[in-house]
Amino acid sequence: MNVEAIAARVWPGEEVQIEPLGGGITNRNFRVEVGGDSFVLRVGGNDTELLGIDRSVEHGASLVAAALGLGPEVVAFLEPEGYLVTRFLEGEVGRVDPGLAGRALRMLHDGPPVPGRFDAFRVVEAYRDTAAAHGVDVPASYGRAAQIAAEIGRRRASASLRPCHNDLLNANFIHDGERLRIVDWEYAGMGDPWFDLGNFAVNHELDEAGEDELLTAYGEEDRDALTLMRFMSDFREAMWGVVQQGISTLDFDFRAYAEEHFERLERMAAEPRFRAALRAE
Repeated sequence: MNVEAIAARVWPGEEVQIEPLGGGITNRNFRVEVGGDSFVLRVGGNDTELLGIDRSVEHGASLVAAALGLGPEVVAFLEPEGYLVTRFLEGEVGRVDPGLAGRALRMLHDGPPVPGRFDAFRVVEAYRDTAAAHGVDVPASYGRAAQIAAEIGRRRASASLRPCHNDLLNANFIHDGERLRIVDWEYAGMGDPWFDLGNFAVNHELDEAGEDELLTAYGEEDRDALTLMRFMSDFREAMWGVVQQGISTLDFDFRAYAEEHFERLERMAAEPRFRAALRAE
């Protein structure tokens, strides 16, 4: 991959300065300085379509997020590779107040539709099949989690589909002192909005007070849905780590990553509030 050649397609004849950005474990990101402005060039990792990523969907969702003021400005999209260029956001990465996040997610979920579909229940099944096809032993923890997921799926079958981000890790939030912005829309799609809320809650390890702040700001109270989707978020993340063992070329311990999330979802499944949410009608 020649990053300079990619940059020349976006800014032909311009003098550019390029430096790698760290933090990602799927893609390679670069900060590009051109004429006093800063941009981010995102180059997708190998075989990311096997993770359910469609770069045209990411582009479309990024445009919606930018129009809502939730994401960075989209500068260019290079086909057929799917390279994405956005404006660089100055700010503090990972500064996430649950109230700010709740309001941002309400804006997203009430916003215009995004391309693509995200169904966590089908995603974990697809990851299982892809992992097996690439010689990865699917852990026994999958079977136990899948049984619980099937029950959750029946509970959430009638959920309305809303535009969702679906990957609300701490590193995907940037606060510039005035606004909270969300980056990395590669898993975005129309889906159950409570997956976003559960995904945020579990990734940011919210306690009960934090969940209260999130839901109050979001303007909707469904503690059972939040609890159940915390489990589904970890199940998706665990299986993401499993499938990455067979396809990723990055130097990262995906096995340990998967085990961490399986252990956390098992702890969640043992909690009384989870069992009560699963039984609730």
